[in-house]
Amino acid sequence: MIKKDDHALLEKKGISTEKVEKQLEQFKLGFPFMDIKKAASVSEGIISLDEEQKLMFTDQFRTGIDEGCNVLKFVPASGAASRMFKDLFSFIDADKSKQEEQKKSGPINDFLTHVKYFAFSEDLQAATGVDFNNEKAVFENGATIISKLLLPDGLNYGNYPKGVLKFHLSGDKATTPIEEHLTEGAAYGQSNEAIVNIHFTVSEDHQTLFEGIVQKNLPLYEAKYDANFQITYSTQKSYTDTIAVDPDNSPFRKEDGELLFRPGGHGALIENLNELDADIIFIKNIDNVVPEYRLKDTIQYKEALAGVLYFYQQKIFTYIEELDKSTDDSELLDEILDFMQVELYISLPENISSYNDAEKRLYVQSKLNRPMRVCGMVKNEGEPGGGPFWGVGKHGETSLQIVEGSQIDTNNAEKTKLVEQSTHFNPVDLICATKNYKGEKFDLLEYVDPKTGFISSKSLNGKSLKALELPGLWNGAMSDWTTLFVEVPISTFNPVKTVNDLLRVQHQPETTEAH
Repeated sequence: MIKKDDHALLEKKGISTEKVEKQLEQFKLGFPFMDIKKAASVSEGIISLDEEQKLMFTDQFRTGIDEGCNVLKFVPASGAASRMFKDLFSFIDADKSKQEEQKKSGPINDFLTHVKYFAFSEDLQAATGVDFNNEKAVFENGATIISKLLLPDGLNYGNYPKGVLKFHLSGDKATTPIEEHLTEGAAYGQSNEAIVNIHFTVSEDHQTLFEGIVQKNLPLYEAKYDANFQITYSTQKSYTDTIAVDPDNSPFRKEDGELLFRPGGHGALIENLNELDADIIFIKNIDNVVPEYRLKDTIQYKEALAGVLYFYQQKIFTYIEELDKSTDDSELLDEILDFMQVELYISLPENISSYNDAEKRLYVQSKLNRPMRVCGMVKNEGEPGGGPFWGVGKHGETSLQIVEGSQIDTNNAEKTKLVEQSTHFNPVDLICATKNYKGEKFDLLEYVDPKTGFISSKSLNGKSLKALELPGLWNGAMSDWTTLFVEVPISTFNPVKTVNDLLRVQHQPETTEAH
């Protein structure tokens, strides 16, 4: 299936023929569903912090900072905003009669009715020449307004990444998600030397846009927070792209005959994360931001979760070091196994009591000496997102896993019932530790579960194709990490999935009501 002419492209992308053949075989085989055993819940895998514990763990995080922990904020930001404007694109593609119908109710009506409340409204008003205070004029010129928002002859928002769009208003200043992440970084990610490290993963096409916004605004934020921001960028590696196939699983070829490769999804970012050097890494999506005046809960819980990570990491390090020095292991090993089961929610082998001390020692070392993450989990309130479950992991053991809907067999009544019983969802709110007790970086690629990718249906120029998604960054790519789930409030989760989400009170200025 791979022709002689294809090798130049493979070489350019850094992808071996063997890798492509393996991916083609994967399309035929498919991926197994995650074998979920039960939903994680409070006291069954999810930690709920009271006020005293929040303060205690925040103090732990501050102790880590005082002891020289290097903190980094990692922000996946390469996604285009086109999906955010799906309804608006459908509107401008419709004929006039359908447009008139869409103006009467639904997302188009909401958008036009409240167009003056968006942070980008001043720019859009200037681009269209329409008075946004005149509702009649707004609806009469609805197609022009929406076209000017989305297309290159206007603001071109439909072709930009979310990170560079104007999301919020603070006084007269409109702020982008990039700037909101600078604010967050200054709030909980500063070292004692007032250094704030933030890393954005971006697409090659948009890195210049990101850099322009950062360069323009950095002096303002450094002065405001008396901090020194260290901003770095990376792009998805071309060798993480995956081959696309026709519906019959043969390689999909473009009109010129060239093989089609597609980005492997956010799971490809485990490669980017693997290259970073930090002791505590905060991970949060680019669009999950609020204006500064709404940050209190976010800051409080970010610091508390980081404290949970640091506290348990130090306990783990202490135990590993004690094992290194110990000669008589029995009591110590039993103490560690109890800690692993009760506090780290690690399911021990049923026959662990029959292990001799040498076997127990090997087991303990294999489970404790791994990357670690603490993941915020929000109570279900109808928001989308994967969820926390007890599932069968990479080595056949039952462990805490973040599971996406696509990984669950919805035709299985038993599994569907477990999903219905789930109490929390994943807001992508992670704090990670990627070094061992000696301060050496783990190779994160060793902890990926390759069985957790999935196949999705796409199209190109009207032709159907199938795409291969790599194990997701926070589910399959971190499947074999030591994992703790901590309950966080819904106020810390404010993603912008559609443009009209910006009309929610959480994204509006302090003096504005929800629209």
